[in-house]
Amino acid sequence: MVFLMQGPSTGNTLPPACTLLSVGQAFAGTQNVSSLQKDEAWRVNVRIQGCDLDHGYLCGTMEALNVPMADTPVVTFWEGEIVDTKNYTFFTGKWEATPDDDIRHWSKFPSFSALLSQVEVDGGKSLDLSNYPHIFMRWKEQYFVNVGVDCGLTIAGFYYVCFSFSDGSINGFYYDPNSSDESVLHRTCSPFQKLELKSTNEGRSGFSFSSYQLQ
Repeated sequence: MVFLMQGPSTGNTLPPACTLLSVGQAFAGTQNVSSLQKDEAWRVNVRIQGCDLDHGYLCGTMEALNVPMADTPVVTFWEGEIVDTKNYTFFTGKWEATPDDDIRHWSKFPSFSALLSQVEVDGGKSLDLSNYPHIFMRWKEQYFVNVGVDCGLTIAGFYYVCFSFSDGSINGFYYDPNSSDESVLHRTCSPFQKLELKSTNEGRSGFSFSSYQLQ
């Protein structure tokens, strides 16, 4: 199903449901972690484990493969905030991200351009995103699932994420407040490292927090 692009309007309606963004849905792709010294990308798998659309909440696991400093794939658990202008706006308001940081990262998504002027005013509080063909989110990794905190990796930052209804793709940019060059997940690299994922056909499994799911 393809959703046609529509301009922003006013109101506080939650995003529409979509079968490609639901409990148990899996995504696979890469995270570019290139530095000035070399080009490098990690293979990444993401699975949505739970959601509560009424409260703008999403959670899941992220598995990073072929990480040079790890002997095994590294799995983290993340929790997400859906930018629905009811529970969350485009302004993060925590994790050491300023409004300027927010706008700079959101502006990396072409689909955000139609919303920029209103977001600059109030974080997008008056926008109606119910018919918008993308869902904007923030994903914050909470802990390592299969390695210890002494593994030499860090999850201090978070992802700015954009989901497309038209093809089920996910793009994200990582922000690390502890790095002057806004390093990508786990290591110091050049700014605006990108996460690129596509939905897969794997079987679904997971849990929900309300009767209204993203399905």
